[in-house]
This record gives sequence, C-alpha cells and structure tokens, in this order.
Amino acid sequence: MSTAAAGQSRPELSIVRTFDAPRELVFRCWTEPEHLNRWCCPKGFTLPHSEGDGARPGGSFKTCMRAPDGTEYWLAGTYREVVPPDRLVFSHRWLNDRGEPEHETVVTVTLEHEDGRTRLMLHQAFFLTEASREGHRQGWEETLDNLAEYLAK
Repeated sequence: MSTAAAGQSRPELSIVRTFDAPRELVFRCWTEPEHLNRWCCPKGFTLPHSEGDGARPGGSFKTCMRAPDGTEYWLAGTYREVVPPDRLVFSHRWLNDRGEPEHETVVTVTLEHEDGRTRLMLHQAFFLTEASREGHRQGWEETLDNLAEYLAK
C-alpha cells in the first residue's frame, strides 16, 4: 500500500461470533428493551438509563453505561435499517459532558442461521483512530460475552 493510501485508511472493526440460540431470539435480544437492557454493556458495567422510541428505521435511542468506578458513558444513535431477523444497522455516537454528540460510527449486525445456531457478524465503521477501534473491540467482545451468557439462561 502506498504512503498516501495508508494515510487515507479509516479504521473499521469486524467481529464474528456464533451463539447457541435461534436467530429470531438473537435478533429480539438486539431490538427489544426487555432483553437488550439485560446484556448490552461491557463486563462490570450497568445500564442505569436506557430510552428509545423503537427499533425501526428512524427510531432513536439514548443509553448511559456506568463503569465499575462510577464513570458514566452516554451514547445515542438512530436505527437506519431493521430487517428481522437478518440485519440491524444503527448509528453510534458518544455524547460529551454537555450531552452533545461526538464522532459518529455506523454499526451493522448481520445474523445468519447456522445448524440451529446463529452466526453474528458485527461491523463498525469508521473510527478516527486505531486506538478508538481497539477500545470498541474490547467493549464489544465483553458485551457479546454477556449476550452469550444471557442466551444460555
């Protein structure tokens, strides 16, 4: 890759996981608050606040994740595409201390049926830095671990 091309690359994140659960259930866990609010944060974090007007194109959400040390991380987004039980696309924006949105990325979750299980492919783009991408990778990996535990119950 040329130096010019390397300077223009924008970090992306891709994670693939397989869950021992039907695709329809995994999709509902991503779109229904009674499921989503029980697993959708990294290990040790809690969700003291979660609101939204539904997983539908144009629907929005706002969530607060509280870290074990008490630090609160607010994020918001808008659903761009909702295709049960195959695909979910939404924006992801961290909110600063004034509640204003910062850099926006787009998360795409694709679900495939695989021998009674569900293969999940998560893609998030584009990050401003590789460090930001790697921080999100760690958060998503832990969050998906929580989803696996939740589905096992």
